[in-house]
Amino acid sequence: MMKEGTANFVDILLAILLPPLGVFLKYGCHVEFWICLLLTILGYLPGVIYAIYAITK
Repeated sequence: MMKEGTANFVDILLAILLPPLGVFLKYGCHVEFWICLLLTILGYLPGVIYAIYAITK
């Protein structure tokens, strides 16, 4: 069983390819998803960085 703070390869890959989707699959439609969506709209790289941070924290 994985700890809550760990992420597997698929989670990280989704965070890189489609950042809001990766965050949505982990948190649902909560504030983390909306932050990631906004950052991705403003710039792809900030969205990726936040998604990886949110998934691995």
